[in-house]
Parts: sequence; structure tokens; C-alpha cells
Amino acid sequence: MQFKDIVGQRVLANRLTEIIDSGRISHAQMFLGPTASGSLAMAIAYAQYVNCTNRQHYGEGSELRADSCGECPNCKKYQQLMHTDLHLVFPNATTPSVKSDHVCADEFQEEFREFLTDGHQMGTEDQWYAHLNVENKQGMIRERDAANIVRALSLKSYEGGYKVVIIWLAERMNPSAANELLKTLEEPSENTLMILVVESKDKMLSTIISRVQQVVVPDLGVGISDEKRIQFAQLFVSWTRLLFKLKMHTLSAWVDQTAGLGRETQKQFLQYSLQAVRACFLKTAANIMLPGELEWGDEKFNASFPAMVTVRNVEQMNNAINDALYAIERNANPKITFMQLSFTLSKLIKNR
Repeated sequence: MQFKDIVGQRVLANRLTEIIDSGRISHAQMFLGPTASGSLAMAIAYAQYVNCTNRQHYGEGSELRADSCGECPNCKKYQQLMHTDLHLVFPNATTPSVKSDHVCADEFQEEFREFLTDGHQMGTEDQWYAHLNVENKQGMIRERDAANIVRALSLKSYEGGYKVVIIWLAERMNPSAANELLKTLEEPSENTLMILVVESKDKMLSTIISRVQQVVVPDLGVGISDEKRIQFAQLFVSWTRLLFKLKMHTLSAWVDQTAGLGRETQKQFLQYSLQAVRACFLKTAANIMLPGELEWGDEKFNASFPAMVTVRNVEQMNNAINDALYAIERNANPKITFMQLSFTLSKLIKNR
């Protein structure tokens, strides 16, 4: 992966190459931002540039000040994600072929390389789970993964450059795994680089955050695909219409449909719902229309629903949806969660 392959992040790429060229490489970094905006891709490109033996520097006026060459032996191995000093760690779950007593990222290296090289360098968490065919499970980074990281970094570099560990969605580390890595983050061996790719810093232990240098990857607003946005718009319209009359038969059918989407898609839908509530409130309170928002494919609904979100209920609606999101992330029963959320939102909308 080269910086030139990452759309829309030229400013950050130039800052990172300048830091590397000056020799100020921090041994532990957090790349914070949506994977769909290139945070994982940036981490891989950064590591490739660090280990490139023939870095390319461009003249004034070029969009990029520098990039890896893409041709040296290190670059070619990085392009294939096969460099012996590159270690990839990511959320993983049990499958029919990998049971709980063996599950760890090392068991899925081939699948993850395939996922990334198939054009998913900016793929989302739910796309990764779909690739593994475990959409209904919550992936995790376990203590076994952390022990493998510590073991890999204790060895000498095979290629003579930096040993690199990239932990994708590091907020998925359970507490045991995070605590296992604390000493390694604080006292790394020579020529070691750890990059934690994180979408939500709030879910990270403060002891981890205090030991890493933060790099913010700007959100390019592409976290939800157009296809998903259309699906969520239809789901949101049908749901909110049910909230006015609360016919239990039809509401139960909607809850059953939503519970069958898979946990990651449910989380994305709730995040979409939060954005929709915010957009409605801005329209109602200040007549502000956000680009791309309030477009549900139903003209009558577009015109009438924003008025349901007011200064009296917006905060409680946000809290209710966030509580449901928190519950889904912690493997709560989705049918109970969405039914309870529906009752709460129905009451708030009616009492606007």
C-alpha cells in the first residue's frame, strides 16, 4: 500500500512522511478515524514507507511530498502483506474450523490478507465479519493475540528494518489483552513500531491511550455505503411510522427483521438513526439542511417527520438510541433491545 493509493488523505500523508524523514518515528501510535476513510490503509502505507529502502521524494507543486517506491524488496512484500516483520492483528471469532481454544488472529492471516487485497483496505468491520461468514458474532482481540504480539516483538528483525505490528480495531481488545500489552507499549524493543488503528477512542483503556501518540485520520464521510444508506433509509421510515400507532403485530415483524440483520449491521443502523435524529433537529430548530441527510426516498415522510424531533425530546431520543447501541455492542438480545427502544421512542415522539 502506497500513500498515492489512498484517496483524500494527501495532507496527512505529507505530514507523516515528513515526520519519518526527520527521524522522529514514535514506537507506539494510534491512528484514529473511520477505517472507511483510510485509517488502516494509512497505517499500512506508513509502515511500508518506514521500511522502504528507496523512498521517493517529489518536487514542489506535487500533491505528495514523498512516497515509498513500490519496487524494492520490502515494498513488494508489503504490497502483498507478506513481509516477515509485519504482523497484522484484528478482531476474530470462532468458526466451524477454528474453535474457542485456538481462536486468535494468527488463525485467520490468509483470510485477512485476502480480504484486504480484494479491495477492502478501507473495508468496514461488518464487511470483515461477512468475509469470515460470522456476521452474527462479535469479534474480539484476546489475550492470546496480545501474547503473540509480545512474542513476535521479542524476536530479532528478519529483514533488518522495523518490526511492525498493526492492530486493526484495537478497541476490540478485551481488558486482559490490553493489560498484556501495556509493558510492551511502555518499554518497546529497538526498531519496533506498533500502530493501533482505532475508530472509537472512548472504548480504549486510558492506560493504553496515555502510552501512544495519536494521529487523527480525517473522516471523509464514507463510513456507510450508498447501498447500506438506501437499506437503512427504508428501514428507518418503516420503523418510525410504526411508532405512531404501535400495532404490536407489525412492530414485532419489524423487530424480527432487524434482529436478523447481524450485529454489525444493527450497530450501523443505530448510528444511522443517530445521524437522522440530529439532522431532523437541525431542520426543526434552525432550518439547517445537512447535505445528503433527510433523504429517505419518501417525499411525504421527508416533509413531515423532522418536526417530530424537537428541543423537548431530542436529547432523550439520542440517549435512548445510544443506550441501545451500547447494549448491542455488548451482545444484548437484539429483539429485546429494539422492542424496548421502539417503546421509548414512541413515547418521546408522541410527547414532543
